[in-house]
Amino acid sequence: MDRRTFTIALLTIIVWSSGFAGIRASILGGFSSGHLVLLRFLVASAVFLLYALLTKNRFRLPHKKDLLHIFILGIIGITFYHVLVTFGQQTVSAGTTSMIIGSAPIFTTLIAVFILKERMELFAWIGLGIGFVGIFLITLGTTGTEFTVSKGIYLVILAAISASFFFVFQKPLFIKYNPIELTAYFTWAGTLPMLVFLPGLFENIQSATLEANIAAIYVGVFPAAICYATWAIALSMGNTASVMSMMYLEPAFAIIIAWFWLDEIPSVLSLIGGLVAISSVAVVNMVGRKKREDSAESAT
Repeated sequence: MDRRTFTIALLTIIVWSSGFAGIRASILGGFSSGHLVLLRFLVASAVFLLYALLTKNRFRLPHKKDLLHIFILGIIGITFYHVLVTFGQQTVSAGTTSMIIGSAPIFTTLIAVFILKERMELFAWIGLGIGFVGIFLITLGTTGTEFTVSKGIYLVILAAISASFFFVFQKPLFIKYNPIELTAYFTWAGTLPMLVFLPGLFENIQSATLEANIAAIYVGVFPAAICYATWAIALSMGNTASVMSMMYLEPAFAIIIAWFWLDEIPSVLSLIGGLVAISSVAVVNMVGRKKREDSAESAT
């Protein structure tokens, strides 16, 4: 992963991490899970519609033969993922949710290697292993050694798997479409099934607190619309497994943000796990890049 791709992915992860606290704040402020996920993606859809109108001379519509592929991925990556995460956060804290979602690079790597036949070097496997240990330590630090698995945790695990399939199988479409176009298609496709939550939405908006409404709009504009677009740009520029390894940073940032926003105080073990997770990204990217540079120098 080159420096530009790394920077885009890192900035995306930082803003994305705030989404977990934003969702939790909206739920605590009076939003039902169904109404929140619909409002969030109505906002995100509007952002992409505005972009499409402003760039109508450059914004292309998808080819008919790609519509089914795009719609299925939109259902998996937008509808399934966000409905599962939002309903899961009814009983799971923002920090814990981010830790479980942080396991997505493991699923993504397995899909990329065994289905897309992407090559993984030894240092990348080591880095992924370190990251998994970090996620495990953060989870222990959050839930305690007596791990009580709630229904919400199962939903969030399924969300992580959905995200992995979505990020891996969208990559072939980058050959035909630019990342922002593709993200817009996915967002619109994934928002349509969420309209089942439309009844009662406006009443819920009125009854929710001002903070909850602001948080809902925030997670629609930034973690949903803008971050999905910038993440797609990073994926289009780099190796899927290397870019996805950046998700190991998400729990560390999410814990800090939830600490300040929601007063969810992390334990010492969680903080240690966050540092371990960060080190995994260093192994995958910095060590791996140095090895490639050394190989290039020796070849010349």
